[in-house]
Amino acid sequence: MSEPEKLLYRSNLLGSDKRITNYGGGNTSAKVMARAPLTGAEVEVLWVKGSGGDVGSMTLDGFSTLYMDKLRALKGLYRGVAHEDEMVGYLPHCTFNLNARAASIDTPLHAYVPKRHVDHMHPDAVIAIAAARNSKELTQQIYGDEIGWLPWKRPGYELGLWLEKFCLENPKAKGCVLGSHGLFTWADDAKECYELTLAVIQKATDWFAERTEHIPAFGGPAHASLAADERRAVASRLMPAIRGLISEQQSMVGHFDDSDTVLDFVNSRNMPALAAQGTSCPDHFLRTKIRPLVLDFDPARDGIDDLLARLGDRIATYRADYSAYYQRCRRPDSPPVRDPNAVIYLVPGIGMISFARDRATARISGEFYVNAINVMREASAVSDYVGFAEQEAFDIEYWHLEEAKLRRLPRRKSLAGRVALITGGGGGIGSAIAERYLGEGACVMLADISEQGLAAATARLTGRFGRDVVRGIVMDVTDETSVVAGFDAVAVEFGGLDILVANAGIASSAPIEETSLALWNRNMDILSTGYFLASREAFKLMRVQDLGGSVVFIASKNGLAASPNAAAYCTAKAAEIHLARCLALEGAEAGIRVNVVNPDAVLRGSKIWEGEWLEQRAATYKTDKHGLEDMYRQRSLLKRSVYPEDIAEAAYFLASDLSAKSTGNIINVDAGNRESFTR
Repeated sequence: MSEPEKLLYRSNLLGSDKRITNYGGGNTSAKVMARAPLTGAEVEVLWVKGSGGDVGSMTLDGFSTLYMDKLRALKGLYRGVAHEDEMVGYLPHCTFNLNARAASIDTPLHAYVPKRHVDHMHPDAVIAIAAARNSKELTQQIYGDEIGWLPWKRPGYELGLWLEKFCLENPKAKGCVLGSHGLFTWADDAKECYELTLAVIQKATDWFAERTEHIPAFGGPAHASLAADERRAVASRLMPAIRGLISEQQSMVGHFDDSDTVLDFVNSRNMPALAAQGTSCPDHFLRTKIRPLVLDFDPARDGIDDLLARLGDRIATYRADYSAYYQRCRRPDSPPVRDPNAVIYLVPGIGMISFARDRATARISGEFYVNAINVMREASAVSDYVGFAEQEAFDIEYWHLEEAKLRRLPRRKSLAGRVALITGGGGGIGSAIAERYLGEGACVMLADISEQGLAAATARLTGRFGRDVVRGIVMDVTDETSVVAGFDAVAVEFGGLDILVANAGIASSAPIEETSLALWNRNMDILSTGYFLASREAFKLMRVQDLGGSVVFIASKNGLAASPNAAAYCTAKAAEIHLARCLALEGAEAGIRVNVVNPDAVLRGSKIWEGEWLEQRAATYKTDKHGLEDMYRQRSLLKRSVYPEDIAEAAYFLASDLSAKSTGNIINVDAGNRESFTR
């Protein structure tokens, strides 16, 4: 490998383990000789992880490249710590080979270490040292003179000069612990640097393990966890309630974690005091806010109704406290106060809930707080854990450079923060709707009775959009218990629900004399009762959140226009349409809109056309199955075929704010059929 390729390899290895660094945290670098594009001369180039990247998943284009001679020349422009933020503006002038990747604030720390390879990681074990009251003494005790120590200093140009000075004064040192921050290690060879980083982290891990093995974590337990199914049951009711209270500014998405690490912390005697101190590493609290919201809940005494009854007051108190913190610490030029709601919610006996603007951020925020839990466990076991001083925390959270990062975030998509559940999600129409919603930023729970179809659709959509935003659950829409379980699952997986697409279906064809009671009931069970059960559970969730919502029924042209030899199917579809009208009346006062899409003759990709229905309809119209699609096309007014993507487009319109003033409506997507005109 070339030196840049070895740098990438090392970075991905280090970033693959959350004990070494959290998502997006830390950075790596290498100083490499390269040929200058203009002069052809050999020059020294710094390759360093660019702003906003993740060492575990980045590729080569995630590195900034800068001329080392220009970076050294910046020292002549430095006007002192009061002006250090302006140095970030000079970094683009140091760019090598027109690299568009923006350099991070940590670039000077890598540039001025006089070694070719530098790793900066946020390992839990080392941050536990950095967050202890006697951090300097612990560093000396564990590492001797091999690893140095520097006090807390906000990342930036001045800290880069501090680190350079330390290296020059301690030429035998192999790294440095930065107080309340993390670890720097360095070497002149890529593999040596990688192995050194692991060894330094492992040494701290082993040191803590020896001293804490018999010490109860966090002062020992004060509560016992509920059983796993009971924890999820509480979370399924609690998360939509939280979501409704915190989504005033933008729709939030949730993540639930009841891992052993989390439960040990939330159940412990010292949890309330430790949580109140806040997190100790800037990367942590930038993701989690300065401190979490601890919900007052005794799993041995309280029920979920007790918890819900106190929830509104606890969230209001947190918001007031956060606003007071902002007012106490704000500078004359501070950015405006941001969302004052908590990101992390700790519930004894239950676990940890995190909410953010999208599912990935909610999950990652939870992972960051797990890192913080690990730090608090180790630091409080051997010393006193020390959170960030309030003013220092504020100056990081509302740092103008961080504000600039937030302003660079891409514009939110039209369904960002929204959660959808789609019945019949494994079929052609259901998965097409899911793909449309996911493309607009929604989270989607696919529900289907077919395990095989569900697995295939879930795998395909996960491969395209990622694991965070796609879930699948086997659901029989005719079974009340199965439907309730599906909606409980969407509440736990994503925090609530904004959109229901009732799409599960079958089709049958038979003359009335040959229509058995079983066939009639099967149509009614799936196409009428199934839509009722799904809608009822959706309404329950949406009313708890009090955020409104959208219910979209995928009915059929046959619900408006009779077809021969399909009485059971047509009648059930007509029932769907009238149910939608009834629900539009009931949901309006809560902002819940209910609308209908009526497809016709969607042969491609639709599961109902895979079985007997195709042959039955072909027989009814005296054609074969190959000629049936053309027959449907020719009978339409527009002479066009209808595809799953066409239904998805209508379902998107009715779920989005584009149709915010529409309820009780029907959109026919049938290429034109005069018999199904709604008026």
